[in-house]
Amino acid sequence: MAHVLVPVDDEHARQGCELATELFPGEKFLLLHVINPANAAGYNPEPGVPGAAEDWYAREETETEEYLEELRAHIEQRDDDATVDHSIKIGRPAQIIVERVEQGDLDHVVMGSHGREGISRLLLGSVAETVVRKSPVPVTVVR
Repeated sequence: MAHVLVPVDDEHARQGCELATELFPGEKFLLLHVINPANAAGYNPEPGVPGAAEDWYAREETETEEYLEELRAHIEQRDDDATVDHSIKIGRPAQIIVERVEQGDLDHVVMGSHGREGISRLLLGSVAETVVRKSPVPVTVVR
């Protein structure tokens, strides 16, 4: 049985899940979402309010859990034989994804990439590019 990692973000997760189930029907999937603390920079708490970072993280984690459950149900609806687990980590997405793959129990990665226009269209997004370059297992990227 293949064990497939599907890193998920808010934008391209469903496409990655759909392709993963097409390529690996009836297999085991791990949905991984990485909460990037760099994204907290856009969150502007009132000065002097303690716990703003913790509140931001708690909201992110709750929203992510709900989204991962939605994706799990979507995969299981498409493929009755699939087994779906999920995990939430905090850190730099590319680094965390590669570290998870390096643990050695995964056979393939299927992930989305941001669509680009013009000359940048020839390049993958920075997370996808890093994972493709550093992953010890095959990586399929969907746009």
